[in-house]
Amino acid sequence: MNIQAAFPTKTQTPMREDISLDGTWDFRHELHSEWHKAQVPGHWQAQFSDLEVAFGRAHYARDITVPAGWADRDVALCFGAVSELAIIRLNGQEIGRHQGGYLPFEIAVPATFAGTTCRLEVETCLPDAHRPDDAPDFAEYPHGKQSWYGPQGGIWQSVVLQARAQSNISALRIDAHWPDGRVNLDITLSQPVRGSLRIEVIGPSGNPVHAATVSVEDARLRHALVLPDIVAWSPDTPALYSLRVILSLAGGDLDSRVESFGFRRIEARDGLLWLNGEPLYLRGALDQDYYPDGFGAPPSLALLEDQARKAKAMGLNCLRCHIKVPDPRYYEVADRLGLLIWSEIPNIETFSEAAAQRLRATMEGILARDRNHPSICIWTVINEDWGTRLREVAAQRAWLSDFVDWLRAEDPLRLVVDNSACFPNWHVNTDINDYHYYRTATDRREEWDALNEEFAGRADWTFGIGTDITHTGKEPLIVSEFGVWGLPQPDLLRDGGKDPWWMAYGATWGEGVALPQGVEARFRELGLAQVFGSFTAFIDQVQWHQWMNLKYEIEVMRRHPSIAGYVITEFTDVHWEGNGLLDMARNPRVFAPAMPKVNADIVISPGAVRHAVSAGQEVEFAVVVSTGGSRLPEGSTLNWTLAGRSGQQPLAAMGPMTAVSANAKILTDSSASTAREQAQFSVVAPDGTVLSSNDETVSVYGERQFTPLACATDDAMIADRLTALGHTITSPAEAQVFVTHKLDADRVEEIHGGARVLQLVAKAPGRLRDDVAPRDGPMSKQIEDLLGGMQSGSYFTFPGYQLVNRHRSIWRGDWVGNFSWLRRDDSFSHVPGGPLLDLSFIDVVPYQLMIGFRPWEFQGRIQAGLVVGWVHKPGAFILEKRLGRGKLVATTFRLNTHDAHVDPVATALYDGLMEMTRRE
Repeated sequence: MNIQAAFPTKTQTPMREDISLDGTWDFRHELHSEWHKAQVPGHWQAQFSDLEVAFGRAHYARDITVPAGWADRDVALCFGAVSELAIIRLNGQEIGRHQGGYLPFEIAVPATFAGTTCRLEVETCLPDAHRPDDAPDFAEYPHGKQSWYGPQGGIWQSVVLQARAQSNISALRIDAHWPDGRVNLDITLSQPVRGSLRIEVIGPSGNPVHAATVSVEDARLRHALVLPDIVAWSPDTPALYSLRVILSLAGGDLDSRVESFGFRRIEARDGLLWLNGEPLYLRGALDQDYYPDGFGAPPSLALLEDQARKAKAMGLNCLRCHIKVPDPRYYEVADRLGLLIWSEIPNIETFSEAAAQRLRATMEGILARDRNHPSICIWTVINEDWGTRLREVAAQRAWLSDFVDWLRAEDPLRLVVDNSACFPNWHVNTDINDYHYYRTATDRREEWDALNEEFAGRADWTFGIGTDITHTGKEPLIVSEFGVWGLPQPDLLRDGGKDPWWMAYGATWGEGVALPQGVEARFRELGLAQVFGSFTAFIDQVQWHQWMNLKYEIEVMRRHPSIAGYVITEFTDVHWEGNGLLDMARNPRVFAPAMPKVNADIVISPGAVRHAVSAGQEVEFAVVVSTGGSRLPEGSTLNWTLAGRSGQQPLAAMGPMTAVSANAKILTDSSASTAREQAQFSVVAPDGTVLSSNDETVSVYGERQFTPLACATDDAMIADRLTALGHTITSPAEAQVFVTHKLDADRVEEIHGGARVLQLVAKAPGRLRDDVAPRDGPMSKQIEDLLGGMQSGSYFTFPGYQLVNRHRSIWRGDWVGNFSWLRRDDSFSHVPGGPLLDLSFIDVVPYQLMIGFRPWEFQGRIQAGLVVGWVHKPGAFILEKRLGRGKLVATTFRLNTHDAHVDPVATALYDGLMEMTRRE
C-alpha cells in the first residue's frame, strides 16, 4: 500500500520539505585531469569505462540554493549512502564527514547558508590496500563482494536537502509482536520537548485501526499499544500496517514520521524454523544484489518488483542478500510482495580492533535504518570465516559469540547466524546450523549424497569443539549455499551488439575459466557446433544441464526431513559468475517454469535407483514424498506412469516437515526401442486436487545392434568382459581390435604397422604411456613419478597428450561448472539424449581426462570431452588418433564399474568404442 496516500497531510504547509539533489553533478576522479559529468545516485565504476575497477578519491560538486524561508528550521544534507569515506564542504568550508559505505547519514547545514546559493562538494574515497592518512585499509572495513566483483565507489544512493522543525522525530523503532497484537514503540526526538505525540495506525485493508495521543516530556518516548484481530505477515499474505507519529507542541503540529510494519514471529526450535507458529521450509536463493548497469545500485523500483515476482514464481520464499546492505527499496519491495530476507553484514578481510568496531557500527546502522521491515528474518555476522580465523584464534571466537549475544538482545524478533559456514570452518554460537557445499550431480553424485546424509545426521564438522562453543544440537539445519553453473545467452546481455563491460574481467578466478570474453570464439575454435548444432543451442542445453543438477540436488535434500531448508547459489548471475536462476539482465533461465516442481512445500523425490535400463527390465524408483511446511490429507495417493504403464499407492496423512517412502516399480516393454523416457509422478488429494507433481527421465535401451569382433587383450578381466559382450578372444596377430589398459613403445610400433588398439585408461593414477622416461630433459628431475612425465614431454610421446586426474582440479565438477559431452552421431548414434552427459552416465563418468590438444583436433579426433566455465580448459574423454597404418582409440570412461549387462550405458559405450576402433 502507499503509506503516504494513506496519511494525507492535514496542513497546507508540509511538515518537512525536501529538495532532491539527484541528477547531474560535476565529477573528477584522481585518475582524471579534467572534470566530467556524473549521475547521482550511481557508482562511478558504472559510468566511466576507465574507472570500471578503480579505487581512489573522487570529488563531486554542484550548486545548491538553500531557501531563505528555512532560516529558522533544522536543515540537513541527507545522504542515502556514499562509499566509503565522505567529506562534505559548502563553499570550501568543511561541514562534516562520514565513514561507512552502505548506510545513510545526515550533515547539518549551518544557518548562515539560508537564502544563499552555494557550492556543495562531496569528496569521496574508496580505499585500496595502500591508502594513507585518514582512510582505512580496504581489508579492514566492511566491503563485501567488492573484493570479488569489483569496487563500488561514490555517491550511490539519493541525496536530499531537507528542512524540518528544530524539534523533530529523528528515529522510530517498531517492534510488532505476533500473535498478541502488541506494538512496542521507541520514539527518539532531536531534542527534549514538552508536548504530545499523536499515533495513528492504518491496517492492511487501508482502514484506520488505532488512534491515540500521548504526552512527551523528554527526547525519548517508549509506548506500547495493542491492536485487535491482527493479520499476520508472511510470504503468502504480506499484510502490512502503516504507522504515523505526529509531534505537536503548543503552537501546533511540528513534524511527522511514517513507517510500515508487519506482525510476524520467526523462531528456531526443536530443529525447525517456525513462522507465525507454523513450520517453515526455507526455499531461498543467494542474492548478491548486483545489477546490470548499476553495480550495487538498483536502477529502478520496477526492476526490484519484477525480480521479486520472478523469485516467487519460481517457488522461492526467501532471498539471502549476501554480505551487502541493499538499497532500502529492496526491503520495501520484499515487505509488499512477500519475500523473507536473510540479511548479512558486509565482510572484512582482516580482523582488527578497528575492523571489529566498524562491523559493530555497521550492524547498529543497519538496525537503525531497517529493523522495522517484517521481511527481514535472519541476520548473519560473518560469512565463511571471511575476515576472521575462528579455528585458530580463541579471542575472535569470543568476540563473535559476544556479538551474537548482543545482537539477539538488541533485536529479539529475528534469528542470528554467527558464521555462515563452509569447509573447513564451523559455528561458534548460532540460532541456525547452516552450511555451504557444492557438487555437481553428474560428476560427484556420491559425494553429494554422502554430504547430505552426514549433514542431515547433524555431522560433527558443523560446530567447533570446546568450552567456548555453544551447541544445543537443536539448531535448524539449512544448506545455505549450493548450486551449479549454467551460462547466460550473451545476446540477451548485449547493447547494440556490444559486450557488457564485465565480460573482459574474470580471468583471475578459477584458473582463468571465469573469463566470459571470447566465449563464442572459443566455441567456434573448438568446432563445438558439430556437437551442439549452434552456440545458442549449446547455451540452452547448458541451462537445462544446470536444472538437471539442481533438481537432483534439491530432491536429495528433501529426502532428509531433518534439513529445514536451503539457499540456491544463486538468484542472478553476477558478472562472470554464471550460476544464476536469472542472468544479469533478469532474464530467467529456460528452466524457470519447471522450478516449482521441486521448489515447493510438498515435493516428490522420484529417486530412480538407476537412470538407465535395458528394455524388458524393471525401472525402480525409491520415491520419497516430503511435506515441508504443508500437510498431506488422509486419503491422498501417489500416482505414476511411464511409457503408458501406470501405478498408484495410497499415502497416509502427513504433518509438516515429514517424509515418507513409497517405492514404485515399472516393467519396461521388452520390444521397446532405445529412447529417453519420462516417468510422471503426482500426489493427488481425495478431492482430485493435484498437490504436487514431478518427473524423472530414464534411458531405456532397446536391442543391441553391434558387430561381434575378434579381439585380443593382455588383461584377463578385459577378456571376460569382451566375451560377455559377445566378442571372441583370439591372438594379437588375428585380432581386429586389441584392447588394453597399457600403451608402450612396442604397442605403438604395432599401431604404426596397422594394429587397431582400444586403450581403456582404467584407474588413477593412470597413464597414457607405461614407458615414460624418468626425466623430461637433461637437467630436469621427475618429481612425481606416479603422474608420469612433465607436461612438456607429452607432445613428443605418442599419442601426444597428457592424462590428468579431475579430483582437486578445475575439471572436478564443483563450484565452477563442467560441461561434459559425448557426440551422438556416427559411432555413438545409438546412445540416447545428449550431447551433454545426463544422470544415466553417473557410473561411467571419467575420473580422468586427456589434455594438451590443439583446437582443431576437437573437430574430428575428440568424440567426448568437456569444457569448463565460459568454454575454457577443453579436455577429452575419448580420443581417436591414427599412426601409420593403424589407429589408437583411448578413453577415460569407467566402463568396468559393474558386471557386464548391469549398466546399458557402459555396454553402449563399449559398442561404440569397438566400432570406432575397428573401422578404417
